[in-house]
Amino acid sequence: MPGTDANVIPLVDLQAQYRSIKGEIDTALQAVLDQAQFALGPAVARFERALAGYCGTAEAVGVNSGTSALHLALLAAGVGHGDEVITVPFTFVATVAAIEYAGATPIFVDVDETYYTMDPARIEAAITPRTRAIVPVHLYGQSADMDPILQIAERRGLTVIEDACQAHGAEDRGRRCGSIGRLGCFSFYPGKNLGAYGEGGAVVTHDRALAEKIRLLRSWGEETRYIHSHRGFNYRMDGIQGAVLDVKLRHLERWTEARRAHAMTYERHLAGTAAVPPRVREDARPVYTVYTVRVPQRDALRAALASAGVQTAVHYPVPLHLQPAYRDLGYGPGDFPVSERLAAEVLSLPMFPELEDAQIARIAGVIRAEMPVSASARDS
Repeated sequence: MPGTDANVIPLVDLQAQYRSIKGEIDTALQAVLDQAQFALGPAVARFERALAGYCGTAEAVGVNSGTSALHLALLAAGVGHGDEVITVPFTFVATVAAIEYAGATPIFVDVDETYYTMDPARIEAAITPRTRAIVPVHLYGQSADMDPILQIAERRGLTVIEDACQAHGAEDRGRRCGSIGRLGCFSFYPGKNLGAYGEGGAVVTHDRALAEKIRLLRSWGEETRYIHSHRGFNYRMDGIQGAVLDVKLRHLERWTEARRAHAMTYERHLAGTAAVPPRVREDARPVYTVYTVRVPQRDALRAALASAGVQTAVHYPVPLHLQPAYRDLGYGPGDFPVSERLAAEVLSLPMFPELEDAQIARIAGVIRAEMPVSASARDS
């Protein structure tokens, strides 16, 4: 039986985060209520400017979810019916859903065994005359290896759209995720490093014309009220979320550094166990949206942690090519073996800025008791 609630270590603690910035949040929310600007409005516009500055892009466009961000980015890039878009099967379902919303067909390539992101060496073989775009996913707060992806895209005339929904502030070779391709997409789901108090998303880009098109598409394609120049959508960000995100963005770097420190503490404590910590490329800056280890007998360890009052999650237990909803894509078991192995072995441990070193030590103690391993075996 898990311990009492006070003894449970949560996967994410949004209440602790709110308590730390309560005064700022309450003031920002009251301003939205006083102004009664609930759909888009000045709070969203302020956040868009701040986010563009943070990402190092010319533009940021707020929308109502990360899924909407991906959908509109694809449409703005000209992806449509009959096109193919290359992405990975080891990601959240929204990546592929957005491709299909645009009328295109997702084409999978496997991920890298070490870093769990798109393997650039597999891209060329997946390109056909119908390929229009590549969507690398910055998974778990770690950037994909973008330079070889960009080189392939430039050589083959393809658009790169970054799924940065788990990578707020992550970097690849000194560049902020989302700013590297032609378009970058973020989710502000509450549990993300930069989370709304509801749903939210954004597209960032250096291309002002693309940003203007996305602004039209997010709000029914209206250039002026009730004049619809495009077939658009109701994808507007609401003022409450804009206000919350504007406040929280000011704290993101501090929270990110806390996450990075926790990751180092985890790695020290997990030495001598069978849990393989996240590997990081030397030229990358991960932000640990989740702290995901790789372990044999994952489900047994998860049960042991639950009994000890430690919440965990699996991101993600079934790769998309094996999901029942996507059987019609024509893939089957064995087609993407790295993704399939990862799905059977990854386990996300508690990670949030307010996590305490003593809690990490407690989590690692359970893992050490359940899955000890010699250093030589771990490094083999």
